[in-house]
Amino acid sequence: MMFNFEEGEVFLIDKPLDWTSFDAVNLIRALVKRYHGIKKLKVGHAGTLDPLATGLLIVCTGRKTKQIDEYQAKEKVYSGTMLLGRTTPTFDLESEPDALFPVDGITEKMMQSVCKSFVGDILQRPPKFSAIKINGKRAFDYARSDKELEMKERNVHIFDFKIDTKRFPEIDFVVKCSKGTYIRSLVNDFGKTLNNGACLTALRRTHIGDYCVDDAWDLMELKKTIIESGCDHDVKIE
Repeated sequence: MMFNFEEGEVFLIDKPLDWTSFDAVNLIRALVKRYHGIKKLKVGHAGTLDPLATGLLIVCTGRKTKQIDEYQAKEKVYSGTMLLGRTTPTFDLESEPDALFPVDGITEKMMQSVCKSFVGDILQRPPKFSAIKINGKRAFDYARSDKELEMKERNVHIFDFKIDTKRFPEIDFVVKCSKGTYIRSLVNDFGKTLNNGACLTALRRTHIGDYCVDDAWDLMELKKTIIESGCDHDVKIE
């Protein structure tokens, strides 16, 4: 397979668990530099995925990085799982629980009603533990240093939000949403609206616009292909 990294490539990647989005970008940049001899190359991604999330990540190189804003603006689809009855500072499993709640009074009707209430235009407050820049510094840096930080609400749109409560208090869900939506915040707000608590336990991005994770590269397969396309001899792939 031949690549033209400077003219631009667009890679659909299935981001593995525990990788940051920048880890994937940095891997591709390093491979291109080492095996294709391109010392300076623009590489960027079109929408961050948290380390504990998996799924579709769009990575652009060279001149195709100019299209990143276009990809970022597309609607996203996520599937995931939340756990009712507890909250954490990060709204997911990256931190230990900070509050526990009884869940025996929560009914199916209540959960479905709350779910429907989030469909449409909503105001959402991003997590303090997020990569949003405030005065040139990431929000999570303020949060980790225990500095007081007021996250501003933002307008987002939820096109569809469906839940499956068969494994209650674990709730499986599928969300279709606009750019800028934080699923961790949606889960946290879901718990609050039930006068309870909830945290995200699993998340996978399946679609960005018409692009689907089923068509994405396995990251290690992409690594192997980039190496092989830049080498005329056998290279040990670590």
